[in-house]
Amino acid sequence: MSTLPNNQLFPMNTLPKHQLDLFKKQGYHIVGSHGAVKPCLWSGRSIKGKGNCYKSQFYDIQSHRCIQMTPFLGCNQSCLHCWRPVEYPVDTPAEWDSPEEIVGDSIREQRRLMSGYGGLDDADKVKWKESLDPKHAAISLAGEPTLYPLLPELVREFHKQGLTTFVVTNGTKPDVIEIIRPSQLYMSLDAPDKETYIHSCAPDHQDQWERILESLEVLSRHPCRIAIRITLTKGLNFKDAAGYARLIKIAEPDFVEVKAYMHLGYSRKRLERDAMPGHEEILEFTSELGRELGYHMTDDVEPSRVALLSKEEKVTPVTL
Repeated sequence: MSTLPNNQLFPMNTLPKHQLDLFKKQGYHIVGSHGAVKPCLWSGRSIKGKGNCYKSQFYDIQSHRCIQMTPFLGCNQSCLHCWRPVEYPVDTPAEWDSPEEIVGDSIREQRRLMSGYGGLDDADKVKWKESLDPKHAAISLAGEPTLYPLLPELVREFHKQGLTTFVVTNGTKPDVIEIIRPSQLYMSLDAPDKETYIHSCAPDHQDQWERILESLEVLSRHPCRIAIRITLTKGLNFKDAAGYARLIKIAEPDFVEVKAYMHLGYSRKRLERDAMPGHEEILEFTSELGRELGYHMTDDVEPSRVALLSKEEKVTPVTL
């Protein structure tokens, strides 16, 4: 497949028009025929000296040099807390783009998107120039990246281009998790038990819970830095810290991030605003979880309502 011209945000005859319109409305920029890039809010804020994302504070990444992308917009869950339009499934393509195409188009599109910040009066010109040379790829924008069959090669291609990688997965493809080697591997764990998982995450197949349990076992012997991420939603999965701890102990991750559900995007059609936990509630839950695990509470970021538990007292920066 050919790569896209820099001025063509949405390729023709790939996704149905209603899906393209939805993604365009949400600020997505299609790369290839089934991937996407979206400029992160924190990239622009960093260039303008207005703060950095919590991953910058936790792991010392540079927000203005981070590509927020996905190799595939489809997902095998329809989580109630997801801000994406999960009500509109994305079909599996007849032909998959190569990792080289996706990485090349993602970098070019990120540069194009960041180029506009150079004309702003409040832009830090040094950071702006740095943003045109991205150094991090957050493979977590939308969809489930492990459904892209060439994900291991995609990660390697980003590394060849000098970028670190964060892969965020829902844990339903343990066979893929076992063979990918990102700089840091995240797995979402949004339920302490199967019943809560089925209700909160609406998986395509109920046996996906068993696959998640298998993935936790895989993580326990994985060579990469591992983070478990929990998104807590009141009335759904904000409960049973001991239950989460029993599962997390299987994986023995380096980090656990506990984050509040945020009332954004399409999740507003499914959940009420009061489903968002406050930051103090997140800190209280994280402290309880840390005691169950024997992990250290090493950091928190109030605007993002997120807290970090670490196996070690000191967190080292992410590297290739």
